[in-house]
Amino acid sequence: MIISAPTDYREAARRRLPRFLFDYIDGGAVTEQTMRSNSQALQAIALRQRVLQGAGAPTLETDILGSRWGLPIALAPVGATGMYARRGEVQAARAATKAGIPYTLSTVSVCSIEEVAKGAPTGHLWSQLYVLKDRGFMRSFLERSWAAGMGTLVFTADMPIPGSRYRDRHSGMSGPAATLRQYAQAVLHPQWAFDVGLLGGPLSFGNIEAYVGHKMTMSDYMGFLGKNFDPSIAWNDLEWIRDSWKGKLIIKGILDPQDAQDAKRLGADGLIVSNHGGRQLDGARPTVQALPSIVDAVGDDLTVLADSGIRSGVDVVRMLALGAKGVLIGRAYIYALAAAGERGVSHLLDLFAADLKVTMTLIGAKSPADISHRVLELSRSDFPSAAARAELGQDARMAAAQ
Repeated sequence: MIISAPTDYREAARRRLPRFLFDYIDGGAVTEQTMRSNSQALQAIALRQRVLQGAGAPTLETDILGSRWGLPIALAPVGATGMYARRGEVQAARAATKAGIPYTLSTVSVCSIEEVAKGAPTGHLWSQLYVLKDRGFMRSFLERSWAAGMGTLVFTADMPIPGSRYRDRHSGMSGPAATLRQYAQAVLHPQWAFDVGLLGGPLSFGNIEAYVGHKMTMSDYMGFLGKNFDPSIAWNDLEWIRDSWKGKLIIKGILDPQDAQDAKRLGADGLIVSNHGGRQLDGARPTVQALPSIVDAVGDDLTVLADSGIRSGVDVVRMLALGAKGVLIGRAYIYALAAAGERGVSHLLDLFAADLKVTMTLIGAKSPADISHRVLELSRSDFPSAAARAELGQDARMAAAQ
């Protein structure tokens, strides 16, 4: 099929993948209302088109968390990425490296920390960690991440327990006879079975395997997560991580301004406004609606990033206009990875970049740093951000004085 838009990769991935894998990345929690709302609410944000602004050829480079990014985009942590393409984490990390953006390795990756670091040795690599009961595993993970040169830790706080994902039970990712159903589906997708199932081994979960000392199957993986998530963890339980981790710390899964303040008090360097792509609490606010109040809550004290529902470069601009310094994409790049490997992810990022350049030119922005609430087509009363309302009021008074 012809791929001319980022969203085209979803259908390409659906054709290639066994159902249990496609539904795992494509689905959300319960009725999937929050998952759908993420995109719908984001795409409802109107932009203010300006003419004759002299924007010229905009640059997409930006400084975030003390580093220069080629785009205001990072690749988010996605579990089991290596099931979507042969040694998928390495391929995705290489594509991110070529684009000059961060790649975030999931705790539950197929490829280990060490394999990814070796496969993308010049990359800007981040490491992601879950809230787990096994503190020994967490300490081992932190030590290995630091030794591999991953200087930024993304701590996912919104998954103390796995979300209720009905689609996974229907598809065979979990539930009765899951392993048999997965094998049956793989037989019906011979291209994936040959490329990933046969040539992509070992299909274990490298980071967990390195700790437990034996191979981890998909069933083992689901069981490990179910047994090891820790719903009792609180903010003070994270203090040992902040004290022992030498690099930058980002808290992922923030939707409430009070939680943003708690992340600030913890000593985090940044946070990611996220509802886990609608895969945790169905009924949670769309990320884009939560973003402005969180930006208000932390100001410039923390670097605010955002994810969930981002499907194009236009969506990236919308998130930046509402206060994010950068965004993370997850589903979008996994679809591309499943369809065409590293080449697909690189092409996807090129499509995002092309969208960004056109959109920035039409709103009069020369760089991501120029994108603010001023590019939004909203009235003063529509802005949830107190800082934005105050600035708009100041703009109006200046205009009246002139």
